[in-house]
Amino acid sequence: VQLQASGGGLMQAGGSLRLSCQASGGTSSSYAIGWFRQAPGKEREFVSATNSNGASTFYAVAVKGRFTISTDKPKNTVYLQMNSLKPEDTAVYYCAARYSGSYYRISAYDSWGQGTQVTVSS
Repeated sequence: VQLQASGGGLMQAGGSLRLSCQASGGTSSSYAIGWFRQAPGKEREFVSATNSNGASTFYAVAVKGRFTISTDKPKNTVYLQMNSLKPEDTAVYYCAARYSGSYYRISAYDSWGQGTQVTVSS
């Protein structure tokens, strides 16, 4: 499966952005999507994920209650709605696809999108 992430940008603290992850190729019912982020000088970290049918969602503690992951199966697109943004949310955001394994482990993901920059100013 090939993934294309989009929707990043510059936003003031407290604002909102919606990221999109468009998937092509593969069978949508066979993989699940996760979002990760990497800030300058830091390791890539888990943000949010779904299971393969989109019915279950998972969040990192740092974003729970502010971010919402959702799936539009007909469009093969997974969204990450980010509200109440904070400067510490500044990072390159990546979406990735996994066929098995733990949703929070980077090593479980087989395909990665190119990343989209999110910058939150204070």
